[in-house]
Amino acid sequence: MSQIYAIGIDIGGTNIKAGIVDGNGIIIREDTIPTEAVSGKKALLSKIAATIEMYQKYALKQGIDLVGAGIGTAGYVNRRGVIGGATENLPGWSGTRLKEELELRAALPVWVDNDVNAMASGEVWLGAGRPYDQFLCVALGTGVGGCLIVNKQPYRGRSGYAGGYGHQVIVFEGEPCTCGLRGCWEQYASVTGLKRMIRERMADVEGASLSPIDLFDRARSGDEIALQIVDKYAQYIAVGLANLIHVFNPTAIIVGGAVTLQGDFLFDRIRKYVSLHTLKVYIEEDIPIVPATLGEMAGMIGAAKLVFDSNTEAMNQEEISI
Repeated sequence: MSQIYAIGIDIGGTNIKAGIVDGNGIIIREDTIPTEAVSGKKALLSKIAATIEMYQKYALKQGIDLVGAGIGTAGYVNRRGVIGGATENLPGWSGTRLKEELELRAALPVWVDNDVNAMASGEVWLGAGRPYDQFLCVALGTGVGGCLIVNKQPYRGRSGYAGGYGHQVIVFEGEPCTCGLRGCWEQYASVTGLKRMIRERMADVEGASLSPIDLFDRARSGDEIALQIVDKYAQYIAVGLANLIHVFNPTAIIVGGAVTLQGDFLFDRIRKYVSLHTLKVYIEEDIPIVPATLGEMAGMIGAAKLVFDSNTEAMNQEEISI
């Protein structure tokens, strides 16, 4: 069988990561395109469609057989590729019939999934998830999202909306969340939550302009307040993870997001607090808690994997019918 290729597109609030990936996971081409979400839904749809068209023309010149396009996007994505609820980073995105809209414009089969499902699929295929059939994937970014992998596939739930772990309430009557609830995990474990903690705790020492990277640098240098913030942040992450361990009893937990670049300086603290907040029966056997390894390419690679998985499933169905 000749090599097949898929387009993978990961739509973020700031940038779109896009590329062409072959059936072995090798990236043939990759591009970073500004999302410019403030321009609105129509402009964003046109930009994604134009990206697909650009890759179709490239594939034609290169003699590449494109079998489809996979899209990973923030928000709640149902099984029909419709955005049931969206992040404030993508205004007007809620209700978008993304699969239908893009297939009309691109004349190519399109598959759509939540961005964290796509990231987890990438990690299953080529990253930290390869050794595991079942694990939890959590992404710490502007918000907090998650995905449960079962038999190496994302568990999507009845409607496709599974994985909204960031909206488990961990502090009663806590910080207001963009979803309308209070005390949601993502208000404490996200990068947004960390930035708020920095502003609140370091107001007298440049807290307004101190970045999370600066905070970790100060903590590594022994700054007492910075160390306290990092420690508290690790506790917040750990409490949410402990709740998920009690519910899902996972084989492993893979954590993605920019803060994971802090390595064991952060992860050792997370592991320590997870052990303190988890019933011992759940952790008699060690649960690896490790950073994702594919970085910012995970979502794009995982989006392409959506296409390959769907094509494999279709071919298997054809064989059964024969």
